[in-house]
Amino acid sequence: MKETTILMDGLTFGEGPRWHNGKFYFSDFYSHRVFSLDMEGNSELIVEVPNQPSGLGWLLDGTMLIVSMKDRKLLSYKNNTLKEVADLSFLAGFHCNDMVVDDQGNAYIGNFGFNTYSGEEVKPANLILVRPGETPCVAADDLLFPNGTVITPDGKTLIVGETYAARLTAFDVNPDATLSNRRVWADLTLSVDDGDDVPVPDGMCLDAEGAIWVASPTTAEVIRVKEGGEILDRVLVSTNAYACMLGGDDLRTLFICTSNASGVDPEAALREKSGKIEVVRVEVPGAGKP
Repeated sequence: MKETTILMDGLTFGEGPRWHNGKFYFSDFYSHRVFSLDMEGNSELIVEVPNQPSGLGWLLDGTMLIVSMKDRKLLSYKNNTLKEVADLSFLAGFHCNDMVVDDQGNAYIGNFGFNTYSGEEVKPANLILVRPGETPCVAADDLLFPNGTVITPDGKTLIVGETYAARLTAFDVNPDATLSNRRVWADLTLSVDDGDDVPVPDGMCLDAEGAIWVASPTTAEVIRVKEGGEILDRVLVSTNAYACMLGGDDLRTLFICTSNASGVDPEAALREKSGKIEVVRVEVPGAGKP
């Protein structure tokens, strides 16, 4: 069984891990900050986001895109300036969350769909599409907490994790960035024996063999899943795994955001500061987006 090492600790709640242009980036929810981190554990504060950062991505000109969770907006960051790109509040049912950005700058953004903090009943949510310079629109609806999202290297398939359905759902990506041909890519309820806890998908990333590494907080692990749902590998963590990303010079380092705290308990996250970035080496390099 693979064992992780801790690259950084003392975080409130790490999310949105990304490898971009030779650097690792991530959001720390409740400190409202975006960091970069090198392989020796040296961090650099990139920007502070008042309403809580989550998903990260980049445009071709190097502009960073950041999901601002609580005010449900997409922001850009370039030349030390944070700007609003799009207001998503008229489409998002509650806080916005993870995001993937394709090679054309199209951003696909998930949202909670309901108020998880108040114990509101689970409701379906949508995946929002923001095309450069256009008004946001719904790319897909009736998703149960759309979370980690990946796009295949050919740009033709988008796969999103539905946390509250314990499944990965795939779509064809059309030339205009809209989505079609919805189908189940992996039903994680079928991947375990009777009586075992079912993995639920949070943040995730794709590898060069077409398998997906999926962080599963409920089972304290990151699992490698192939289309159809078979689990090929797993990495256990001591707390909860909330997101993962393949990076490093050869894209074979798996970065994992872990924490004792729940993503819906900000007071505990701020008090405990149990968030960590853990790393482990894997055999197959990363591919696709993010």
